[in-house]
Amino acid sequence: MQQDLFETGLERRKATLGAAYVEANLAAADEFTHPFQEAMTAWCWGFGWGDEAIDAKTRSMMNLAMIGALGKMHEWEIHCRGAIKNGVSVEEIRAIIHVVGIYCGVPQSLECFRVARKVLEEQGLL
Repeated sequence: MQQDLFETGLERRKATLGAAYVEANLAAADEFTHPFQEAMTAWCWGFGWGDEAIDAKTRSMMNLAMIGALGKMHEWEIHCRGAIKNGVSVEEIRAIIHVVGIYCGVPQSLECFRVARKVLEEQGLL
């Protein structure tokens, strides 16, 4: 079952984050970090993203809210790109950041806006 979850996870991870990004991460993994890359791909992307109960767009929106709440801005940037790929609109990203501001504070929403602006400008959406 672990191999099935890894294969499913790898497919979902590449679909959201892009094959080049995922392959570069896996290639950069060494003896120390490779087991984590495999486990994370199987658990997060295979188990967490691998069922059909929630569509990819909704999962991306949930991730932006949760990762924004945690203040993990490097991951937020990566998932912001993935959310756009999964169909999340500029207006929806803005609304998610508003919720982060309400529940996690204005400074955290400002960080999300800063990173979102960078990503949205790179994508030609702003």
